[in-house]
Amino acid sequence: MARPLIIGISARIHHPVGPVLDLGGVYTKTLHYLEQSVAHWVLAKDVLAVMIPAIESEGLIQRSEMSLSSYAEHLDGLVLQGGADVAPESYGETPLTPEWAGDRVRDRYEIDLFNAFVAAGKPVIGICRGCQLINVALGGTLFQDIPTQVTQAISHRDADLYERALHDVNLIQGTKLAQMYPGVKQAKINSIHHQAVKDLGRDLVVEALGVPDGIVEAIRWRGPSYVFGMQWHPEFLALTPLDKTQLDGSPILQDFLATARACREA
Repeated sequence: MARPLIIGISARIHHPVGPVLDLGGVYTKTLHYLEQSVAHWVLAKDVLAVMIPAIESEGLIQRSEMSLSSYAEHLDGLVLQGGADVAPESYGETPLTPEWAGDRVRDRYEIDLFNAFVAAGKPVIGICRGCQLINVALGGTLFQDIPTQVTQAISHRDADLYERALHDVNLIQGTKLAQMYPGVKQAKINSIHHQAVKDLGRDLVVEALGVPDGIVEAIRWRGPSYVFGMQWHPEFLALTPLDKTQLDGSPILQDFLATARACREA
């Protein structure tokens, strides 16, 4: 029986600050966690998912003692999951307001992870924050806040609707993403973000744009290995179909896993 693929998923990080700290107990500790829906989206009968923990200065293990390249060597692919804002310092800016400070610790960890998997030639896929992280890792910048910085932008985040907030997206014809959806030029995606790609990183191309505001919704690297980022959350749409025209995430996932298998067998 063939060995299953083992896909690494970056950790989300709970830092013990703010009102949650008042709950006491485990919430006074730094927590690394994996959102269940992301793991379930990746899992299959021949695919295993594992969370890759971050290394922080207050831990027992120092960053200098561990190389994330070991994860890239032994795992078959990487999923960068969503979560906290990317810190403006990570792309050479300062926060416009304190609430947009982001998570610089997680940025450093995920950029190191990204670089390790790219160096190993292993495929990488980014969801929401993960898409933004890919752009920043390749030297791009972000809009810190779409409503503030993009004139006439539609709403890309609704706290009440959360993953059920949908808007249209145009697939850029001729791109690999469009080729996965023959005959589809426009579809609905969910939207849970207030940051977005501003200046593209090195050798990235846009594969989808929001309608009607033109916000970048999907990017792909033209470099030697597989790197794809999408602003939407296919794992939530897979759980609860919301619209007959919503974009099915299965082709994206299957393409990513097929690449991982091909890399392992090469």
